[in-house]
Amino acid sequence: MGVKNRIKELRTEHNITQIQMAKDLQVTRQTIVAIENNHYNPSLELALKLSRYFSTTVEDIFKLD
Repeated sequence: MGVKNRIKELRTEHNITQIQMAKDLQVTRQTIVAIENNHYNPSLELALKLSRYFSTTVEDIFKLD
């Protein structure tokens, strides 16, 4: 069982680049790439920042596979 996310989908819907999102969240672009490719699960703090960033819930972004 793993965790899947909708980060790339949400980012694309909002016309946000990986670079812009990384700047806004104060992380590296590589972190955004790793999360989008399911190679890295963000900390709880970053997951909460992501949910605020997209005005949605953590549960809407991250799902158990």
